[in-house]
Amino acid sequence: MGIHPIKGEIIGGDYRLLPESEAGMEMITTRPNTTGIHHITAISSSPDENVDFYQQVLGLRLVKQTVNFDDPHTYHLYYGDAAGTPGTILTFFPWERMPSGRPGAGAIVSIAFAVPHEALSYWAKRLKETGIAVHRAFRFGEPFLEFRDPHGLPIGLIGTENPPAISQWDESPIDRLHGIRGFHSATALQTRLEDTQDLLTNSMGMVLHATEKNCYRFKMNGAPSAGQYLDVVVDRTASKGRLGTGAVHHIAFRARTDREQLAWQVHLRQAGFNVTDVRDRNYFKSIYFHEPGGVLFEIATDSPGFTVDEPLESLGSSLMLPVQYEPIRDEIEAGLAPLQTHAAEHAS
Repeated sequence: MGIHPIKGEIIGGDYRLLPESEAGMEMITTRPNTTGIHHITAISSSPDENVDFYQQVLGLRLVKQTVNFDDPHTYHLYYGDAAGTPGTILTFFPWERMPSGRPGAGAIVSIAFAVPHEALSYWAKRLKETGIAVHRAFRFGEPFLEFRDPHGLPIGLIGTENPPAISQWDESPIDRLHGIRGFHSATALQTRLEDTQDLLTNSMGMVLHATEKNCYRFKMNGAPSAGQYLDVVVDRTASKGRLGTGAVHHIAFRARTDREQLAWQVHLRQAGFNVTDVRDRNYFKSIYFHEPGGVLFEIATDSPGFTVDEPLESLGSSLMLPVQYEPIRDEIEAGLAPLQTHAAEHAS
């Protein structure tokens, strides 16, 4: 089944349809392959509650305090391993007045982190003591814990025998034996599989790795790095999801270099997708498009990374602004409450 173009704006005011003058562009001869999940961006409510949970309960490092490039009076918070390595990065737009989202078709409906297999009992106890309801289950033969963050985002911790290596954060309240090791996977809900599978396998270089009932697991080719799986659950009766607090905004996949990202842009446009121009996000460059089922996909570069404007040892400790917003820093800071960024309160 062929890939069909997606019509309409993606985000913000920078969306650009492919001009007719580019329609005759020479076809690229090699298909780029994604090496894994780069980051996932979701929507939260209170930024302080968000920091408390992800840094002090889950033990992720807040690697960057910045603002939403399209809404500079809103935080954009980045969490990850000690360095914010691609494959470990979870980011949030804290929109406190936004209604709750609704999981549904055309959306990423849950995210999962990898932890050592033997760490699951530790996490079940820790989360229970924090007042979080936990459900134990199995998927594709691996045990995992399901729960929700304080604002409703569904999260899983999957116990794996070979967790990916990451840059460990020495100040984490979680010891190295039990700590989160970056993403394991993300799960999308769709009403049909065919066009999405066509994109994932024929345009993005993934392979259908396993199936379990109505869940299809696609594998990327960047092992042993974090974030190697995208699961697609098919429910033909599912209603469309609604963006809001506790929902995923988009998922980003890795491009190793700027050149590789440009190859992605050409390749996806040739496949019929309306892909944005390259956008400089300071810590990586991005292009965006909607996959056939409606999920917003991003292709983000691995570099330059989060040390481009802060030293490694002090990542996330100060509000960093894109250069275009520095002239209104005082105005922005006046409207953003300072964050509590320490990580010791929930240590165990």
